[in-house]
Amino acid sequence: MSDAEDAILKQSAVGAFGFDKPSNVGVAVSGGSDSMATLHLLAVVAGEAGWALSAVTVDHGLRQAAAEEAALVARACAKLNVPHETLHWQRTQTTGNLQDQARRARYGLIADWARRREISHVALGHTADDQAETFLMNLARGSGIDGLAGMRHRWSDDGITWSRPFLLQGRADLREYLNRRGIGWVDDPSNDDTKFQRVKARKALAALAPLGIDAQVISGVTVNLSSVRQALAMQTHEIARQIAKCDGGDVVFDWRGQRAAPPEVQRRLLIAALRWVSGAVHPPRETGLIAADIAITRKKNHTLAGCRILTSDSDVRVTREARAVRDTRAKPGEAWDDRWIVTGPLKRATVAPLGADGLRQCPDWRETGRPRASLLASPAVWRGEKLIAAPLAGLENGWKVTLQPGRADFFATLLSH
Repeated sequence: MSDAEDAILKQSAVGAFGFDKPSNVGVAVSGGSDSMATLHLLAVVAGEAGWALSAVTVDHGLRQAAAEEAALVARACAKLNVPHETLHWQRTQTTGNLQDQARRARYGLIADWARRREISHVALGHTADDQAETFLMNLARGSGIDGLAGMRHRWSDDGITWSRPFLLQGRADLREYLNRRGIGWVDDPSNDDTKFQRVKARKALAALAPLGIDAQVISGVTVNLSSVRQALAMQTHEIARQIAKCDGGDVVFDWRGQRAAPPEVQRRLLIAALRWVSGAVHPPRETGLIAADIAITRKKNHTLAGCRILTSDSDVRVTREARAVRDTRAKPGEAWDDRWIVTGPLKRATVAPLGADGLRQCPDWRETGRPRASLLASPAVWRGEKLIAAPLAGLENGWKVTLQPGRADFFATLLSH
C-alpha cells in the first residue's frame, strides 16, 4: 500500500461524520482487523480534527476467548492513550436468531455507553467486504431496495450519529495498513463456521470473483441503490407531511391521500407507522403487509405487528394493540411499553394499560376524539384495582404522559430507517 493509499484511508476517517464537528467520538472495537484499523486510523486523525476519542468493546459472553480479546483491545487503547471500556451482554433469551440478538444487544449497549459518556458520534469498522456479504445475504432473502442498498454509511438514531468510515475500502486494504505498522489483531473462529449465513456469503463471493463480481463491484452497486433508497425516503417523508399526523402516540393518515400515493410509498408509510407505534426492530413479513393493504383498501380494521389498523371513510389510524400491552407494567417515571413516560403526584402507583374497565371510569373519553381501541391500549395509572388517572383518555388528575425522551419523531424515522 502506498502513502497515497494511506492518505485515502485517513481522509475517510476524517470525513466519517460529514460536515458535523463532533467534540466526543466513540469507536467500537472487537479486536478484529477491521475495527483495529478503524481505531488506529481514528486515533491518528483525532488530534487534527479536534476529537476526543474513546473506544468500547462488547463481550457477548458467547466465547471463552472474548475476554482476552477485550483485554487485547484495552492494551492497544492504552498505548494510544484512548480511554476504553468493555461492556458485557447479560443474555436473557435462549431461543431465536442468536446473531441477530447479539447484534441488537451490541448496538443498544454501545448507544447507552455513548449517551453516558456524552459521546455524540460513534464509528464502526465495517468494510466493502461486509457490504458485499450483506448484499448477497439480502439477495438470497428476496429483499427489496432497502435490503439490497446494504448498510448505511451514516445515520442518526436517538441523538447518536453512527458512521462506517471504511465502507468503500476493502478488508485487505485495512489489513495491509495494520501489517505495515506491526499492529496485530484477532480472528474470530466463527468467521470460518459455515453454519452462519455471512460465512456462506463470503464463500459465495469468492466463487463469483472469476466473473468480475467482487466486493468493490457489489459495494458500488449498493451505493447506486442507496441513492434510490434515499430518493424514496425523501418522497415518502414529503407525502407523509401532507397526509399524516400524530395523535396520542398514534399515526393517522388521510385515507384518500394514503391510497393516492405510489404503492411503494404506501408500503413505506405503513411499515414506518407500525414500527414507530410498536417499537419493532424489523418490519412485518410481506404477506402481513399485503393483507393489511387489502384491509385498508376495503376500509376494514386489521391487526398486525402488535398494532391495530383502524380504517374509516376519512382516515387510517395505526395504534397499539391492547392485547400486546395487557401485561406491561411500570412505575411512574419509568418507560412503559418502551415509549411512554407517566409522571404525577404519587410514587406508589402502577402504570398499566387502561383497558375496558378503566375506560368505563373515564366519562369524557369521547371528547378526546380518540377511538376506543386506541384508548384501551393507552397508559393509565392504577393503585391496586383503583384507576387514578388516564391522561390520554381525558382523566388527568394531575398526571401527565409524554413520549420517552430521545424517541425519534415519527417523521424523522422516515428519513433514518
